[in-house]
Amino acid sequence: MLHLVENEGGEQWAEALERGRIVQFLRCPIALPEAADQEFLRNGLSPFLRKKNVSWYPRADRLTGVQAPAEVMVRARRILREHSRRVRSFLEGRMPGFTRGWEPGTSSFRPLEEKGRQLGAHASNELVHVDAGAYGATHGDRVLRFFVNLNPTRERVWISKGSFGELLEKHGAEAGISRGALEPKLPERIYSGLLHAAGRVFPMARVLDSSPYDRRMRRFHNWMKDTPAFQAGPSERFAFAPFASWMVLTDGVSHACIEGQHALVDTFLVPLRNCKLPSPYALLAEAR
Repeated sequence: MLHLVENEGGEQWAEALERGRIVQFLRCPIALPEAADQEFLRNGLSPFLRKKNVSWYPRADRLTGVQAPAEVMVRARRILREHSRRVRSFLEGRMPGFTRGWEPGTSSFRPLEEKGRQLGAHASNELVHVDAGAYGATHGDRVLRFFVNLNPTRERVWISKGSFGELLEKHGAEAGISRGALEPKLPERIYSGLLHAAGRVFPMARVLDSSPYDRRMRRFHNWMKDTPAFQAGPSERFAFAPFASWMVLTDGVSHACIEGQHALVDTFLVPLRNCKLPSPYALLAEAR
């Protein structure tokens, strides 16, 4: 499943992503925050953390996850804003067709050790899942995430049990995942439009949105995390070295982070119309 791309072009990256690959760069291909800013993220934010992630919302220029003096908030916001813009510029330059009309989501710093956090199942990154619902309804648009291991000495370790398509075929019936028409009815389309508009000013408003597709995805996400037999099954392991980066369509590849501390994560919603290969939406919409 891992796909190294040091000497490849953007079209090959996009195809690999759609095929359910984790696209890895052995060394992050964009400039990272200055050393002093990295140290600030790793250690300077610790006394002020209020959530598991420190996140910057681009449309509202809002920082969440910390409660701190103004100078700390300003610095953290600047670091994440600048990193987000570098990631976005790099990906738009290398994959213009795939990123056309996409929507930037949060730029986040994950400060906590993932191993042994003993969170509730649905909040745990240690349990294998596909992404669904964390940012509200996607209506079939793809969730692209770009990761950087910002730990200078330790690997970040993932496991995967395969692609969405593979798991849907194997476990969909057991999980109660229905297939067929996904077009929302008119009232739901109007409600989604209002929430989308409100989300430009109040980012968390979009978390309230839903759709037939997103409800099925969320059901599968929860089933994976709630099913010990599934979690205990065979997995493929990936270790990402310090300052390596990788990107993946996290709605289409099952994953869990079982070890690691200090990562930058940038999220984008890629329009479904930009995709050339069957997506989770297309697979769920197939009548059986």
